[in-house]
This record gives sequence, C-alpha cells and structure tokens, in this order.
Amino acid sequence: MPPVVAAVLRWIFLGFVCLWAYRRGSLTTWILVSMLIGAEVGHDFPEFAQYLKIVSKIFLKLIKTIVAPLLFGTLVVGIAGHADLKQVGRMGWKSLLYFEVVTTVALFIGLIAINVSKAGVGIKLPPAAEAEQVTVTKQGWEDIILHIFPENIAKSIFEGQILQIVVFSVLFGIGLAMLKGEPRKNMLNFAEGLSEVMFKFTAIVMYFAPFAVGAAIAYTVGHMGLGILVNLFKLLATLYVALLAFMLLVL
Repeated sequence: MPPVVAAVLRWIFLGFVCLWAYRRGSLTTWILVSMLIGAEVGHDFPEFAQYLKIVSKIFLKLIKTIVAPLLFGTLVVGIAGHADLKQVGRMGWKSLLYFEVVTTVALFIGLIAINVSKAGVGIKLPPAAEAEQVTVTKQGWEDIILHIFPENIAKSIFEGQILQIVVFSVLFGIGLAMLKGEPRKNMLNFAEGLSEVMFKFTAIVMYFAPFAVGAAIAYTVGHMGLGILVNLFKLLATLYVALLAFMLLVL
C-alpha cells in the first residue's frame, strides 16, 4: 500500500475515533484519543511536531500554579476549621506517620517494579537532550532540615518548594485557630473561598489536558520516532502493575 494512502486511511480512522470521543463526552476518552492523534502528527509531520512542545509546557505551568494556593487554602481550612487544636494535633501526627510509612512502602514497590520491567532501558537520547544537564548541589543534614522551613513564603511559592508551603500553611492555620471572633471568621471564609475557586480553576485547566498530552506525544514521536511509544507503554504498564500491587498489599 502506498504511504500516502496508508496515511489517509489512518486519518480517516482517527476522524471516526474523534466522533466516538465526542459522543462519549469524557475527558479521559479525549486524553486517550489525543495520544493517538499526537502519535500520528509526530509520525506524519515531525518538523511541525517540534513546535508543539510549547503547548505541553503551558499546561505544566498552569498545573504548577494550582499547587500553592490549593495547599494553603485546604490546610488552613482543615486546621483552623476545628475548634479543638489537640484533636487536630493527634490526627496530624497520626496522618504524618501513616503518610511516611505508606510512602516508604510505595517507593520500594516502585523500585522493584521498574527494576523488574526495566522500562526505558535502551533509549538513546538525542544529542540536544544529552546536552541538558541538571546541576545538583550536595546537601548535608543541616541543609536538609533548614530547607524545610521557609524564609519568605513568596520565594517558596516562586521556587515551587512544596514542603515549605505546607509548613507555612500549617503554622498559619494554627495561628488562625487561636484567634477569636470576626478576624478568624473573615480569614477562614477567605481560605474556604480560595479552596473552592482553586478547585474550579483545576477543572478549567484540565480541559486543556488533551491538547497538552497530544502535543507532548507528537513532539516525542517527531523527535525520537514511533519506537519510543513501546517504551512509553511499557512504562505505563509498570505504573499500573505497581499501583495494583500497592492497592492489594498496602491499602
């Protein structure tokens, strides 16, 4: 079959898939369909696909804007919304202990899963990707402890320091819980309103997800070829197997 005819047939098939996704009206369905379209765009138009990287970067930037205000609003409401700080403290340390233990177990499950499947082994990065190196500064135990506490909350938000934002939000929530009367009520209403707005903001950003996913797949396929999808699906399979093991063994 001539390559042009094969490409036309593939696009006709994708057209029917888009029609099916439109009838389903599900965001998850559109994300899966966008992966197929992205792979086809990257395969048929690799030069054009290189310019689509900016679409996925925009989406990631929007996702990052959600984290800080959402964490602040939910933590402040969760802490200051309770009248008994002792009860909040008991729940807090138990939740923290549970989180640390479960997270450690999840890390071990992930390490075992990726070492068994070896997803990603054999991928040869292009020269441009190999040239991009991340500089990592070695930290001692004092630096690690100091890094937990924020010196400037605006700086922590700008740098995306999640743990510092959490510490600030917890202390802010405790301080707010100690207040009485109108100041506490006003600030608590503000935090509740902020949380609700950020949930709506998240819903709006997620409508952009199919475009971002499709653009990322198109850029990757156009950059490294269709063979990279085999490793991607292998990685996704590893993820779901690890999640299933985590649900069965831990939760």
